[in-house]
Amino acid sequence: MSATLGAMIKQLEPTWTIQIYEALGDVAQESSNPWNNAGTGHSALCELNYTPERSDGTIDISSAVKVNEQFQVSRQFWSHLVAEGALPDPSAFISSTPHMSFVWGEKNVEYLRKRHEALRDHPLFRGLEFSTDASVIRSWAPVLIPGRSKGQPIAATRIEAGTDVDFGALTRLLIEHLEANDARLELDHRVTGLKKLGDGTWRIKMRKQVGGTPTTVDARFVFVGAGGGALHLLQKSRIDEIRGFGGFPVSGEFLRTDDPEVVAKHRAKVYGKAAVGSPPMSVPHLDTRIVDGEASLMFGPYAGFSPKFLKNGSVLDLVLSIRPHNLYPMIRAGLANLGLVKYLVGQLAASKETKFEALREFMPDADPADWYRITAGQRVQVIKRDVEKGGVLQFGTEVVAAADGSIAGLLGASPGASTAVPIMLDVLERCFPDRIAGWTPVLRRLVPTYGEAVATDEQRAAATLGATAEALRIHA
Repeated sequence: MSATLGAMIKQLEPTWTIQIYEALGDVAQESSNPWNNAGTGHSALCELNYTPERSDGTIDISSAVKVNEQFQVSRQFWSHLVAEGALPDPSAFISSTPHMSFVWGEKNVEYLRKRHEALRDHPLFRGLEFSTDASVIRSWAPVLIPGRSKGQPIAATRIEAGTDVDFGALTRLLIEHLEANDARLELDHRVTGLKKLGDGTWRIKMRKQVGGTPTTVDARFVFVGAGGGALHLLQKSRIDEIRGFGGFPVSGEFLRTDDPEVVAKHRAKVYGKAAVGSPPMSVPHLDTRIVDGEASLMFGPYAGFSPKFLKNGSVLDLVLSIRPHNLYPMIRAGLANLGLVKYLVGQLAASKETKFEALREFMPDADPADWYRITAGQRVQVIKRDVEKGGVLQFGTEVVAAADGSIAGLLGASPGASTAVPIMLDVLERCFPDRIAGWTPVLRRLVPTYGEAVATDEQRAAATLGATAEALRIHA
């Protein structure tokens, strides 16, 4: 998020001074690290939680369309940076990888059939295939079928235009571009305080991780892109807009294999359906991951709990985030989400064998000897005040900005990095409203459909998807 915003500002105002402060010894080591996220290139092509079934049996595709359109905005910005050489090799961060949904059981098969019917003619979902034929599904994803009961009802959808995105590589490339254009990156600098000065600027207090030397810097605008750590930093700023916000941390694990023989049998991202009553974060998926040019497979997530807000955080993060203004919303949200607590307890109590059986529901012939466990990134779900409910837990992202636009930050998780560009456009519009009109011609060079909808215009959608696919060298 921070790298994306910096790259945008450098295009809009080349003379502005940009300084980036990172607490760790390198960038992209938390949420953007490729092994800390699924790297799907979230476009709702396969994620079933974006297409819920209504009470009347019809499928609501509104969230899927919104997420897909947001991803197309990100693709346009990346394409522009590729065209001007800021991102020299798109294959370093994005790869064509088919996206699939796979379900079993008669009720789920019928759901997937209806979902396909609702999406197949939409301009952003053209090419979405559906099948209940085991031989066809095996041709799409060979590991899903061997060892499976022949009488089990199954169904799958596939679209070849899906992608795998290494957001760690993308972040590093964006930061390198910024440094090459006079931005300054300071590693091992942990922010300890933010104070608004009388002239409207912000004084940021930091401490070097090595040696503990304190330092300060003054800024006219501050963006807090610290992943789970953003809540603490925004609280330090004492802006009114952060009042009532809390966070609920969720850790996770994946199973991973790098065995060339196993990896060669599966080239797709396959998402299933979450169990009844499970939260959206629990949607199981078997993913091809391409990191540093090498392919691996990853299955999960298996949820867990840690009070840390970052993998490199403190066990006191959750406790230290509690304030008088967010205590009641957090309690109310907790009482309303006892099912999530039950789910997390169940995941924590599950044995290794039970967890592996979840993989075998996707890949019946999976061998435990081929897989090992990795710890995913920390996700801090947003808790916010609600007039009617007192407090709600939400699973999306939330931009929090001061009324004067001098500071902004991002809370929340999924769909996260895939929608970084539209989220940062929102930050620009909210924090620099007096400049947007003057910036609009440049923004339309960066994102040709800026200010317009892609999803409602079939010709525009086809042209946009085709142009970005060519620029990024991915399947149209």
